[in-house]
Amino acid sequence: MTRPFLAIINPVAGFGRCGQLVTPVLERLRAAGIEADTVETTRAGHATEIAREAYRSGYRKFIAVGGDGTSFEIVNGIFPDSIGGDIATLGFLPLGTGNSFLRDFSTEGVEFALSAIIEKRERPCDVVRLSTGDGDVFFINILSLGFVADVCTLANRRFKRIGPAGYFLAVVLCMARFRQRVYGLKLNGATQFENHKTALLIFNNSKFTGGNMMLAPHADTSDGQIEIVRWSAARFDFLRNFPKVYDGSHITHPEIWHGPAKHVEFALDEPIDIMIDGEVMTVECRSLEVLPSALRVMV
Repeated sequence: MTRPFLAIINPVAGFGRCGQLVTPVLERLRAAGIEADTVETTRAGHATEIAREAYRSGYRKFIAVGGDGTSFEIVNGIFPDSIGGDIATLGFLPLGTGNSFLRDFSTEGVEFALSAIIEKRERPCDVVRLSTGDGDVFFINILSLGFVADVCTLANRRFKRIGPAGYFLAVVLCMARFRQRVYGLKLNGATQFENHKTALLIFNNSKFTGGNMMLAPHADTSDGQIEIVRWSAARFDFLRNFPKVYDGSHITHPEIWHGPAKHVEFALDEPIDIMIDGEVMTVECRSLEVLPSALRVMV
């Protein structure tokens, strides 16, 4: 028997906006003939548990109802079980704070996402595996080290209760204590690690993060590679040019290097704060590997 979609709903996404809007949106799907079972999450990490159990029980089509964090958790429930097995399909209903991944394909948000599911539009999507000292983590959008990770970590840990204003406050504080750090990297099996002093280091499967920041304009979700952007500017130069990330023109800055890779090894002295698909964590980064076309996305 063919399983229907499983819509995994984070009702508190978007500061509770998701829980208020989800019923009429799901009714539109069902009116269009889309069968979908539903389940709501009740805590952080719950979507991963639900997706893992569902994949093992036979579900292959999922809908992430929420924001970037909901999609991230579902991907980490589907993987690693689906590696070498049936490829899962993931649709999106962006009713949370944002969904940066969808921004690569449309600015129409919920309407675009609904039509993709109803019209059964699918395309292959690479998945990136981050190997850490505590196991593997999977993502489809972005891994950030340095300034963006610092901002997200500070906003999440100290200012989350005050909503979007907390993110702005975190930006101001991180700029005030701005610093460059050295991240040892070895790309595509090179024999030696590169050590560059940098303010912002990001590994991108898709172009956008933070809703509408085009940090990696050359990224492609299905080219089998990660797009790396390394920004080494000093404080005031970084501050002056950072607004250019909203149209991607920052990429021409002389202190920015960017290029593709299929595999990355890290040489880091200790666990570090990272931002990965909108989530923050402290991990010992060991390596990145692209899993080409390991997921199908409805866009």
